[in-house]
Amino acid sequence: MKRRILGGTGMSVSEYALGTMMFGAMGNTDHDESVRMIHTALDAGINLVDTADVYSGGESEEIVGKALKGHRDDVVLATKFGLAMGEDPNRRGGSARWIRRAVEDSLRRLDTDHIDLYQLHRPDPHTDIDETLGALSDLVRAGKVRAVGGSFFSPEEIVEAQWTAERRCHHRFRTEQPPYSILTRGVESRVLPTAQRYGMGVLTFGPLNSGWLSGRSDPTTGHRSAGAGAKMFDLTQPGVKAKADAVHQLTALAAEAGLPLPHLATAFVRAHPAVTAVLIGPRRPDQLTDLLAAADVELGDDILDRIDEIVPPGVDVNPDDFYIDPTPPITDKRLRRR
Repeated sequence: MKRRILGGTGMSVSEYALGTMMFGAMGNTDHDESVRMIHTALDAGINLVDTADVYSGGESEEIVGKALKGHRDDVVLATKFGLAMGEDPNRRGGSARWIRRAVEDSLRRLDTDHIDLYQLHRPDPHTDIDETLGALSDLVRAGKVRAVGGSFFSPEEIVEAQWTAERRCHHRFRTEQPPYSILTRGVESRVLPTAQRYGMGVLTFGPLNSGWLSGRSDPTTGHRSAGAGAKMFDLTQPGVKAKADAVHQLTALAAEAGLPLPHLATAFVRAHPAVTAVLIGPRRPDQLTDLLAAADVELGDDILDRIDEIVPPGVDVNPDDFYIDPTPPITDKRLRRR
């Protein structure tokens, strides 16, 4: 497993990172199997494990903590905070009040005395970024956190956070975690170049685009095709139909290249010079084994050019792909009414 330096942190991380959103009630409810999957990933050379407090209501963090007993010093451990942890509006966001509580809860669930990378899961429009960065800097100085980062930030929000950190003498965001896949290339236009400009590490999630690039004969079926994300698989929607057409062409290209579609998809993301590590989020052991087999796949310029012909650089095939908007829409009445 090849390694890269995570932004300016000096931490060496594997090009593949293990995402654990699917461990617990949100995916695999077998804790022992999930622990074995984490150990399989570590044995394969993965040393970056990413989770979040909101994943299965903290259950994912507990599973990760159990799996890392005896391995903690060998792992760069990342978790996230900021999404709602209950109905109380004060149990979410980027306020200093919540950050101080959230980090203690995560440390307890992870059964560790420090977090290597602590990330704001989504920008918080209701909290001054100065407040957030100040509280996070306190955690770094206290030794509870080694580095801080953001997730799903727009380029404008990345710049604002960097400027605020410099002007207020805070620890700055060292990483950004955006969605990135062959079907969702919008971040190539401004997010990735902005992260590069500030020397940030980039941890991308969703390389298989919620199963669209998993190689299934019908990607519109599966555990994610219901609930909040159902519209992402509704073929009556023009954007979804366009994705299905692109997947058909990509499947043919992968076969021509002698690769399974998931291997083509993950190798594409890993090839971008801004990307430090690709988060893979398996739910079952066989999915993990298959993705690990793609760790050394390299795509030539001819294949990358063919991908560009199917999905042009900087383009999201379905503009409505993500049901969680990266920035608050103007349609949010809270932002246009007192």
